[in-house]
Amino acid sequence: MRRCRGVACVVIILSTAFTLIVFIAPITTFLVRLVSVHYSRKATSVLFGMWLSLWPFLFEKINKTNVVFSGESVLPKKRVLLFANHRTEVDWMYLWDLALRKGYLGYIKYILKSSLMKLPVFSWAFHIFEFIPVERKWEIDEAIIQNKLSAFKDPRDPLWLAVFPEGTDYTEKKCIKSQEYASEHGLPILKNVLLPKTKGFLCCLQELKSSLDAVYDVTIAYKHRLPDFLDIIYGTDPSEVHIHIRTVKLCDIPTSEDEVTDWMIERFRQKDQLLSDFFMQGHFPDEGTEGDVSTPECLANFIAIVSSTGFFLYLSLFSSVWFKVYVLLSCAYLTFVTYFSIQPPQLICSSEGGTHAKKVL
Repeated sequence: MRRCRGVACVVIILSTAFTLIVFIAPITTFLVRLVSVHYSRKATSVLFGMWLSLWPFLFEKINKTNVVFSGESVLPKKRVLLFANHRTEVDWMYLWDLALRKGYLGYIKYILKSSLMKLPVFSWAFHIFEFIPVERKWEIDEAIIQNKLSAFKDPRDPLWLAVFPEGTDYTEKKCIKSQEYASEHGLPILKNVLLPKTKGFLCCLQELKSSLDAVYDVTIAYKHRLPDFLDIIYGTDPSEVHIHIRTVKLCDIPTSEDEVTDWMIERFRQKDQLLSDFFMQGHFPDEGTEGDVSTPECLANFIAIVSSTGFFLYLSLFSSVWFKVYVLLSCAYLTFVTYFSIQPPQLICSSEGGTHAKKVL
């Protein structure tokens, strides 16, 4: 039964994603963006944030995954940089559960492997959400990250940027390799996490520091075993996800690369100990910092998204031929801008944007 529910969840999510992206994305990411980048992002984040909220609802309420928060109960903040350990390939999905509870689900963004931008449909979503694709070669990635984040310095734009400093998900083989490197260089031997890489985190911090409201140190753990994407698809795992949150003061983060490296390694040494305690005790300290998602609100959102999808599908299949033409043109547009990584520029100067620019200057 759990597997059947999981398959049904994924079918609903994929069908609604494709339909909403095709019908809405060209309007919010092209037409609105020509007038205002700020309102384009706002419209995209609100509308597609409604779709993203299907994930926490379907997995927490339908597939009965228990998401347990612990550590600090953080206040909703508009502009956040968070860094987390990377236990498995699905960690990033459960950061949505935190962002949903804080009201910023549609504004969360990730740094991801550029190869993921080749996935059909998913790559369209990654592009319109303005995720940051990297090659894992710093001489290339530094300019990419700086260029992408330079467009997010307007403090009016909410931004939750998630970074995984390990650079890859945890496996026993990678852990052994990380431990060998640590032993050769006199660094801490970590059992439950990999040694972090800090250049990407430092670059993000330098680009956004003047406009950040908070930095969150997030540790993720799973009971019983590490789930993969197929487990998510079939709804078989995880049965429990534990998310531990600690706030980091901006003034406590060093500014030089060497100091940030030492600081981040110490944070991951603490994560390693935290995970060791978790595996012994079955929980993180200070549990219960966040409540459940609101079932009535999520159900209303679910009905709205599914109804909209049904309406758009009806227009595509049974209405005017012009809707079919729109779908084809939309698919062509999304394929083009995603392949060439194009974000349309704002052509009309906004008086509000000009006023804001003067205040910043």
